[in-house]
Amino acid sequence: MDRLNSRAVIAEYALALEQNTGANWIDMISNRFSSDQESEEYAWLGMPPVMREWLGQRKPKKLGDYGFTVTNDEYESTIEILLKHLRRANGDQIRARIAEHVQRSNAHWASLLSTLIINGATGVAYDGQYFFDTDHVVGDSGSQSNDITVDISTLPTAVHGVVTAPSPAEIGQSIIKGIDQICGLSDDQGEPMNEEASEFLVMLPTSLYTPASSWLRRPPATEEEEQASDKMIKIVANTRLNSSFTDKFAVFRTDSPVKPLIRQEEVGVEVSAKAEGSDFEFDNNAHQYGLHASRAVAYGRWEQACLVQMT
Repeated sequence: MDRLNSRAVIAEYALALEQNTGANWIDMISNRFSSDQESEEYAWLGMPPVMREWLGQRKPKKLGDYGFTVTNDEYESTIEILLKHLRRANGDQIRARIAEHVQRSNAHWASLLSTLIINGATGVAYDGQYFFDTDHVVGDSGSQSNDITVDISTLPTAVHGVVTAPSPAEIGQSIIKGIDQICGLSDDQGEPMNEEASEFLVMLPTSLYTPASSWLRRPPATEEEEQASDKMIKIVANTRLNSSFTDKFAVFRTDSPVKPLIRQEEVGVEVSAKAEGSDFEFDNNAHQYGLHASRAVAYGRWEQACLVQMT
């Protein structure tokens, strides 16, 4: 490029937005729903009915047994580029800044979802209980927990660590207990909720990643580990959890059509500019390029997630 103008800069933004889609775990643990208004109601989190013998008429179950409303929020991020930089065609430098700007905007979903996970023990789910809680009751489920504690000193391992630095065997057996807890949950009709679950994501702070990934790579050492070997387990280190999850982690089921978390989007990331001919250009000898989105996140199915606290 001999000279960059706003049209060229906006084209670079469009290209960067197309190429950078954010962290790969986002789609694994959250459903994305489009929105066309200020807020949306979710009234479908109760499970569909099980098959029953057809005696007389059908017995439909409404999808509005449980519900809540999610309101969109407005978000923006804006950078300023001096006209002299556009005039001098510092194209590679400007492209790098645009790419970084887009990367930060695409990390926004990860930021919002990570905050939900961090606050899961105090944030309210669709059933009125905390998302991670010890006494969920929905319909005929009975009291259930997706917030468990594992005393690692009692685990049958040859090497013992501490909760902030457990041995691979200790964190591995703790992960299995989280998976077992999810698989044992019942739905609002008292039916097994996750009996077909086979894919899981374990999200933990970076300090716990090394022992967890070491455990995942080694051959099964116990009967429990052998039984868990048919599960597809993905380990994800999330630096946003580092300050609050030093001795705990979260397990999510990832192969269910309905995910543990919700992403709601009214307006995807859009680019706008104060550029050629604007008062801002005249007054400041610069252009501004802004990103805007309207979105929200919320808790979905708590039955697809479990918080594991090591003690």
